[in-house]
Amino acid sequence: MGLDVLVVAPHPDDAELGMAGGILQLHSAGAKVGILDLTSGEPTPHGTLEVRAAETAAATGTLGISWRENLGLTNRALQADLSSRAKLAEVIRRTRPRWLFAPYWVDAHPDHVAATELVEAARFWSKLTKTELAGAPHHPERIYHYFSIHLKLAIQPDFVLDITPYWEQKLASIACYHSQFIAGREDDRPTLMTRLRDHAAYWGAQIGVEYGEPYACREPIGLTGLQQLR
Repeated sequence: MGLDVLVVAPHPDDAELGMAGGILQLHSAGAKVGILDLTSGEPTPHGTLEVRAAETAAATGTLGISWRENLGLTNRALQADLSSRAKLAEVIRRTRPRWLFAPYWVDAHPDHVAATELVEAARFWSKLTKTELAGAPHHPERIYHYFSIHLKLAIQPDFVLDITPYWEQKLASIACYHSQFIAGREDDRPTLMTRLRDHAAYWGAQIGVEYGEPYACREPIGLTGLQQLR
């Protein structure tokens, strides 16, 4: 199984929150996109393992992607340890993506910080020879970072993607996680969905479109021509 892009998420719903628009855009352009959730995301106040699995399946269907797996690491105790690094490196060697996407590296949630550290280490390990890791060596060209953060940061992304054509579908994928974002929040004002729309509208305004999605990268981003700028 070869993927063009592997999105690594600490919990089911982080990929949708952070970059469902990007996933939909890549998929519509013909890229093979997969999501690897590192943990089940449970326990949570209104969720169960069975409910979260059903919600994840519904969100995956809404995104239209055919590859999604769960690495089975422990929610609330995610660690960038050697065992977890090996498991993730073997998935990278098996799926052989060109690009990896991981959470932004600054966050209040320890699982998010550990996930990004784990992705960066596993990317390096996945290229090693003379190792007991399953699969042939493979080194993804880039790691890009999406924002699904628990800190109220005034972020400065490296680029913003126009997700206007995919906004409603992104919102629908997030709404699949009823136990996480709707249950117990019925009286919230503004609602989470309203806040998400406002955030996307803010980033869209920065690039002159209706809705945008911000991304970061630790490494320089290459262009083949200045006409790619907008």
